[in-house]
Amino acid sequence: MDYASSLLGLLPGARRTPGLKDLLARVADYLPAGEVERIREAAEFGTSAHHGQKRLSGEPYIAHPVAAAAILADLRLDADTIIAAILHDVIEDTPTPKGQLAARFGADVAEIVDGVTKLDQIKFKNREEAQAESFRKMLLAMVRDLRVILVKLADRTHNMRTIGAMAVTRRRAIARETLDIYAPIAERLGLYSIKLELEDLGFKALYPHRYQVLEHALRRARGNQKEFLKKIEQQLNAALMKAAIPARVLTREKHLFSIYRKMRRKRALLSEIVDVYGIRIVVDTPDTCYRALGAVHSVFKPMPGRFKDYIAIPRVNGYQSLHTTLFGPNGVPIEAQIRTADMDRVAEAGIAAHWKYKAGGHADVTQQERTREWLSNLVSLQEAGSSEEFLESVKVDLFPDKVYVFTPKGQILRLPSGSTVVDFAYAVHTDIGNRCVAAKVDRRLTPLRTVLRNGQTVEIITAKGASPNPTWVNFVATAKARSAIRHYLKGLRRSEAIALGSRLLTQALAESSLMLEDVPPATVRAVLGELGLGDLDELYEKIGLGERLAPLVARRLQPGATGPASGAALAPLAIAGTEGLLVSYARCCFPIPYDPIFAFLSVGRGVVIHRDNCVNVEDYRKHPENWLPVSWQVTPERLFSSEIRVYVHNRTGVLAAAAAAIASTETNIDHVSIDEQDGDTAVLTFQLRVHDRRHLARIVRVIRRMPDVTRVSRSLAAHPRGEPFEEDGAAYGDSEGEGGG
Repeated sequence: MDYASSLLGLLPGARRTPGLKDLLARVADYLPAGEVERIREAAEFGTSAHHGQKRLSGEPYIAHPVAAAAILADLRLDADTIIAAILHDVIEDTPTPKGQLAARFGADVAEIVDGVTKLDQIKFKNREEAQAESFRKMLLAMVRDLRVILVKLADRTHNMRTIGAMAVTRRRAIARETLDIYAPIAERLGLYSIKLELEDLGFKALYPHRYQVLEHALRRARGNQKEFLKKIEQQLNAALMKAAIPARVLTREKHLFSIYRKMRRKRALLSEIVDVYGIRIVVDTPDTCYRALGAVHSVFKPMPGRFKDYIAIPRVNGYQSLHTTLFGPNGVPIEAQIRTADMDRVAEAGIAAHWKYKAGGHADVTQQERTREWLSNLVSLQEAGSSEEFLESVKVDLFPDKVYVFTPKGQILRLPSGSTVVDFAYAVHTDIGNRCVAAKVDRRLTPLRTVLRNGQTVEIITAKGASPNPTWVNFVATAKARSAIRHYLKGLRRSEAIALGSRLLTQALAESSLMLEDVPPATVRAVLGELGLGDLDELYEKIGLGERLAPLVARRLQPGATGPASGAALAPLAIAGTEGLLVSYARCCFPIPYDPIFAFLSVGRGVVIHRDNCVNVEDYRKHPENWLPVSWQVTPERLFSSEIRVYVHNRTGVLAAAAAAIASTETNIDHVSIDEQDGDTAVLTFQLRVHDRRHLARIVRVIRRMPDVTRVSRSLAAHPRGEPFEEDGAAYGDSEGEGGG
């Protein structure tokens, strides 16, 4: 009787517990006897803790954690990881405290188990928030110990293998979560064997009919394909032997989900997906990989533009291999991968390959360092406003990196596909991103929103005192950049809210000939207590954000105040256009200086400026307590957005002529759109940057002189055809009569 079998006799009910005998046999194959004994004790402890619990399939609950541990044993992981897998549901599903696990099996095991434990004890607003918060906790636990995610992935893999016992709705929800989150994480960590299984199982559970149809079609085509691949394998083996290159040539079959995803992406039928099978060539050294590549290309010609060298530039998850696509017999494309045995091991096991138990040896830490670098960024993502936002931010970074760009010193940075210059700046350092003002791509100045391509060299130009632009959030691709921008703006927004709130309260108190300094401190403290606020800065912030109304607060602060303010007329608040984030200009009517305006206090947004004839004002009139009188006090350097509609005869070149006319007034065009009303008439909508109504009037006068222009109006939500321009320049202080809108 071998050692594993003898241990089974020591565990009550061992043979009745599915998978336990197999697990102990697997770990005994590579772990010393003392570690196997610890695993046996953990199985005994878990069996006792889960006593009486059953899965939906009817089998004892302990079968699930043991099966998850067996998945990790196949990756030859250390004893603590195997034990944590066996006990991963003990804290969640039984009364066992974390301290008991730490005392019995060590602090590492307890921390790993705690990392994968769901947050059932906390009450969330909805299931989505609970799921996202659980995911946040798990990822942050990964920062402390990468083995947390290995246990979680094994747990999810076995759950997917046995998902058939669940109700259809629950099954589909878990399958979608697996495809959206866990399979990409497995890929990010290089765990391709687990990633592929999760994808196929998720596909089968989410789209069972599509899975069956595709599987049946592939099974029918498999016979001819195997003969086809056998012939290719023989030709490649002959070429490698002739070049004296020792190698193993393996055929592989693409997984069902990969084929399905490609069919959807290319909108193609299965018969049009020709690269269902591929070739893998495993050699001894990296140098031999390149020699083997030459031998392969001597047999089958390579397809241009389809060669990738992941040996010189590994993927972020540590994956290394040469990829080439060949023109096979009859022109059929063949995907070929060439790698060493070590690269092949990392390709299958990824980060787990570096956690393998190695008695007396030291694992290569390169992949661990890369993974920890990615995970460490998760800490900065805590600035995200909610668990759901955190989850969405992490999703962005889960998918494989496909853009490799260089710093001016030649350092390679890996960024997600679609990354911009701003993403690059934040990838270098958060301070570089915050102070970024311009950039050079391949030595040429380029806009900050430019999307980067492989092989480009990027130089970031910074300036003291520069700060992130709020609009960057709309185009950055990486979670790190988005989080850093929001974190900076959050602090900036608070300081601006405090300043605006102070102005509004001072203005409201002035209507009663009162200053805040005149209010007794005891009264201020009492009002702050009634409002549940800690200090005056917090009160100012609430007022600036529109969450408290300054006239009502001023009424409370007045001596002998007994109720809300009576609505006394306030002096207009001066708007200079430089107030920052807490004073915004409505995009429905585009107010500009010298327009008659009023302001609406919007909760969370602060002061929103509208033109007084805006259609949306009608909705706001239902809440007069939120109105605020405002007046213009404009600095000449400030530019404002305005929008005009130009009705023209639809002639060739009319758009270019109108744009040239606008440019002649030294005006920038932010955006332009064309709406063809009929064959002869079109409407050109220009979004411009102007100083005030007089500036806009000059632009309109120039455009009206064009022979093809029939009408010009300002865009206004209240009027489908816009607001007509009237030749009444005096209304804007323009003695020459340059009518504005």
